[in-house]
Amino acid sequence: MMNFMGYRRPDGTVGIRNHVLVLPTVNCANQVARGIAANVRGTVWVEHQHGCSQLGADAEQTARAFIGHGIHPNVYGVVVVGLGCEVIRAQDIAAEIKKQCPYKPVHTIIIQDEGGSNKSIQAGAVAAQNMMIEASMLKREPIAAAELILGTECGGSDACSGLSGNPALGAVSDMLIDAGGTAILAETAELIGAEHIIAERAVNEAVKQKCYTTIAAFEESAKQMGVDMRGSNPTPGNIEGGLSSIEEKSLGCVYKGGTRPLQDVIGWAEKVTTKGLVFMDTPGNDIEQLTGMVAGGCHICVFTTGRGTPTGSPIAPTIKVATNTALFEKMNDNMDINAGTVITGEETVEQVGERIFAEMLAVASGKITKAEVLGHNDFSIMRIGPSM
Repeated sequence: MMNFMGYRRPDGTVGIRNHVLVLPTVNCANQVARGIAANVRGTVWVEHQHGCSQLGADAEQTARAFIGHGIHPNVYGVVVVGLGCEVIRAQDIAAEIKKQCPYKPVHTIIIQDEGGSNKSIQAGAVAAQNMMIEASMLKREPIAAAELILGTECGGSDACSGLSGNPALGAVSDMLIDAGGTAILAETAELIGAEHIIAERAVNEAVKQKCYTTIAAFEESAKQMGVDMRGSNPTPGNIEGGLSSIEEKSLGCVYKGGTRPLQDVIGWAEKVTTKGLVFMDTPGNDIEQLTGMVAGGCHICVFTTGRGTPTGSPIAPTIKVATNTALFEKMNDNMDINAGTVITGEETVEQVGERIFAEMLAVASGKITKAEVLGHNDFSIMRIGPSM
């Protein structure tokens, strides 16, 4: 049995990190959240531009992203920071986190009630410090790889992505699923033109149709803005990397999903509840995709890139895989794994996949990724509607 060393939570879920998260629920609270984290060593925090002037499904989706990060098993405790007059209230987010995870320490700071930024930072720092002390007492224990949820991602792609990094990551997805675990395939925009490949692997007709419908809806939303994705590539970097069209990009992107059956199709930031391969409906935007997968429960992300991107989640370690050796050497402070050895003939796709899988288990056991060393806390919420 393949194991890693993780944290078993009281509700039976598993974490691979033990973070204390400072979470602002509105952009007006970003500065205070940053101040709390700056005063308590070891905490992580996020900032964003949302949380107010949102209505209906848009507000619900933003709240879902906040809650998903708060209840995440990589998070030991949460300091939720609000202003006091916003649409998505900190009290409500904190209450829902506590409802779903009664064992988890959750503290709420309302800036208007505390009496301003300085008092809020001071009160939040005290709460975060106490959580950090408690978190430091927990010990890792052996846990089966079957309990891992892997997020797969590619960005800043090049002509090598579909030949080296993405197929190798697909091999990792298959290995994890065969061990009883879960892999998320996302980036709906980058499945256009390859939808038949993933849909035909659906476990039943309902999942198959949902896959087709989801991708078609995404393409239609682009058309409503006057953009036809077919036969073109809207990203200059991908064009410079040697990808002529979205279909070419998609044929490389779909490799990340390996070869196992598609079990489920879920929305952005929705909780993953199914073992095996899951398709999450996300934009191709790197950080919005990463945020959605993590909010859905992804423990760890493997991110392949041919042009180079330094992205990393604040709570889920992100392993960077270079699809060519030149990039690995050029951006070595960002890259964890070199898959360019497939291009040079030094290794097979399967061999690189085995290296990535071993690295994934090491990171799940506590090894720090380069994105973590650099302090990346990239967090971006997908919007549905305009600000009110």
